[in-house]
Amino acid sequence: MTDTQERTPAPPAGGGSGLDSYFKLTERGTSVGTEVRAGFTTFLVMAYIIFVNPSIIAEPLGFDGGAVAAATALVAGLLTILMGVVANVPIAMAAGLGINAAVAFGLVLGDGLTPEGAMGVIVLEGIIVAALVLVGLREAIMNAVPMALKRAIGVGIGLFILFIGFVNGGLIGPGVPVVEFVFPNTNGAWVTLIGLGLTVLLYARKVPGALIISILATTAVALVWGVASVPENFSVTPSFDTLGAFDLGNVFDHLGIVAALLTIFSFMLTDFFDTMGTATAVTEQAGLTDEDGNIDNIGKLLFVDSLGAAAGGAAGISSNTSYIESSAGVAEGGRTGLTSVVVGVLFLIAIFLSPLAGIVPPQATAPTLILVGFLMAGLIKGIDFDDLEEGFPALLAIVLMPLTFSITVGIGAGFVMYAFIKVVKGKASELHPLMWVVSIAFLVYFGQAVLRGLIS
Repeated sequence: MTDTQERTPAPPAGGGSGLDSYFKLTERGTSVGTEVRAGFTTFLVMAYIIFVNPSIIAEPLGFDGGAVAAATALVAGLLTILMGVVANVPIAMAAGLGINAAVAFGLVLGDGLTPEGAMGVIVLEGIIVAALVLVGLREAIMNAVPMALKRAIGVGIGLFILFIGFVNGGLIGPGVPVVEFVFPNTNGAWVTLIGLGLTVLLYARKVPGALIISILATTAVALVWGVASVPENFSVTPSFDTLGAFDLGNVFDHLGIVAALLTIFSFMLTDFFDTMGTATAVTEQAGLTDEDGNIDNIGKLLFVDSLGAAAGGAAGISSNTSYIESSAGVAEGGRTGLTSVVVGVLFLIAIFLSPLAGIVPPQATAPTLILVGFLMAGLIKGIDFDDLEEGFPALLAIVLMPLTFSITVGIGAGFVMYAFIKVVKGKASELHPLMWVVSIAFLVYFGQAVLRGLIS
C-alpha cells in the first residue's frame, strides 16, 4: 500500500447518496472532495496537451492552431467524462503524444498522405480496435499477459514519465553520449528544482492536496520569475474547423492495399498496447486490480478508449488515448470515475479559457511527474530478477520505454523476448496462444520497414 492509499481520508457519512452508490465511493475508500481534488490534479498535469498538440500537428497538416486546440479540449473532455461514467475508473483521455507526431511527420510529410487521409488512418484503426474489444479479444490478450510483464509495464511507464518530467523541467538535455544532467542555469530549471523540493516536502508530510498545492505554488513562482505569464487577450469564441476532417480512402489510393493495411496495423498496435500499459499501471496504482493484475470492468474501459482513436481522427486532432498522467490524480487519492468526470468538465471549460490553462508551465508540472514516476516504479519489487524468464523480458520493457520515448517499443521488446526465452528453454507449450499472436504481431511491427521495402 502506498503512502497515498494510507492517507486517503475516510468517506463522510451519508454513503447512500447517488454519487456514492453510482461511483462506489465508500466501497473504494474515497470521498467526493478527494475525487474532485484528484480530478483537478490530473487536469493540471495534462492540460499542456491543449497547446502541445497544435504545436505538433497544426503546421504539417495546414490546420488552424486555435481550431486544433479547441477540438483537442472538446474531444478530451467528452471522452474523459465517458470513461468515468461508463468504466468508473480514474483515467483521463486526450490526444496521444507520439502518435500525433507519427501522423504529422510520418503519414503526411513522410508518406505523402493528405491531412484528411492521415486522420482517416486513425479512424480506421480505432474502428478495428473497437471491434476487437466487442468480440472480447483485446481483454483476452490483456488477461493472457504474465504478471511480471504487467508490472514491468507499470515500472517502465513510471520511469518514462519521470524522464519526461526531468526533460520538461529543463534538468536533462541532449549530451554525450546521449543525454546529460543540465546544471540549473535558467530560471525555468530553478523553478523545477524549487517545485520538486516543495512537492517532496508536502508529500512526505502527507499534506492533503500535496500535488495540486505544489503545482499552483510552483506556477506562482514561475509567474514571478517570468517563466510563465498571464495572456493579455483571449477569445471566448472557439473554432471547430477541424471537426470532420478525415478521409478513409486516401491511404489506399496513395499507398496501395497491402502497404495501407500494414500502416493501419502499425498504428493499431501503438494504440492497442499504449492503452494496455496505461490501464495496467494506473489501475494497479489505484488498487483496482485483483491478485493476478486483472482489472474489473476492463471491457468497458477498453471500449471507451477504442472510441478515442476514432473520435480523435474524426475530429482532425489525432488519436485520443488513456493518459498515464492520470496516475497523478490517483496519487492524490482518486479511485473512481468521478475523478475522470471532473477532469472532463475542466477540459470542456478549457475550450473557452484555453489561454488561461496555458499559464501552468511545464516546469510546474514536472515535479509532479517525477514524484509519480517514483511511486509507479515501486511495482518493480514484485518482479523476480533471479528468474531469467521473468526478469530479462521485464528489464527490456522497463528500460526501453524511457530510452526510446515509446511505450509500445518497450512492451513489444518484453513480449518478444518472453516468448523467445520460453521457446529456447523448451517451454513453448506454456505460452498462451494469444501471447504467440501478439509476439508475432510485434515482430511484424518491428520489421515493418523491411516489409515495406520488400513490398515496394
